[in-house]
Amino acid sequence: MTLPITYLFVPGNRPERFDKASAAGAGAIVLDLEDAVAPADKALARNAIADWITAHPEAAARVVVRINDANSACFADDAALMKALDIVHVMLPKVELAEQVDALVGATGPALKVLPLIESARGVANVDRIAAAGRVQRLVFGTLDYGVDLDLSGDELGLIYPSSRIAIASRCADIAAPVAGVTPTLDDEARIRADLAFARTFGFGAKLCIHPRQVAVIHAACLPSAEERQWAERVLEAARSGEGAVQLDGKMIDRPVVLKAQAILARSAHG
Repeated sequence: MTLPITYLFVPGNRPERFDKASAAGAGAIVLDLEDAVAPADKALARNAIADWITAHPEAAARVVVRINDANSACFADDAALMKALDIVHVMLPKVELAEQVDALVGATGPALKVLPLIESARGVANVDRIAAAGRVQRLVFGTLDYGVDLDLSGDELGLIYPSSRIAIASRCADIAAPVAGVTPTLDDEARIRADLAFARTFGFGAKLCIHPRQVAVIHAACLPSAEERQWAERVLEAARSGEGAVQLDGKMIDRPVVLKAQAILARSAHG
């Protein structure tokens, strides 16, 4: 199964935006019950999500719901809604312990696929156990909240260590590549591309979006260039036609090079 490259947030209390978000081309639509919804509107948002999912069952496979965190007073109601609607993909915020993932799975059912948001120093410190928890599909890095938790300066150097930890934990747990955090600037394509390139440096395979305009930019940036595709095709052709040690452009083609070429062409097919 090919997982999304883009996860587009839409506030759960703005049902008039659900159809637009669904048509924006994102791999997944994140219907948000957490930060985007004021406490007084939580029940309204749950009802709006229930109504839309019921009316659009074909969209359910692309829907992720970000519920409120496991320590929130809203958690039980959110989990009950996920179970009632048979929502499969749930983003769980502020995860700092594997037991929080276990609590969600226990409240909803074994078919759940959880996307834990790592947003704090404690979350990073425990990320190996979180990644290995049952029903975790992939980790998500909440970069903005992480920056607040540690009072970071804003320099991306402060994200190197947690990004590495999250990506390595994902690989060791044999789950999908993690999802990079949001880019708060909506119209700065260069910034979006730079943020994605930074995340890709560590092995992240997807990105959160906060506006439909960001979706196409991220998809385009994730596609290999024409030069990369041509190189990958030449590598695989040389590997198929050669016997024993094979060289291309004066460089040895060994297994890691072949795997890289295959990954490039797989990303091309995904786009």
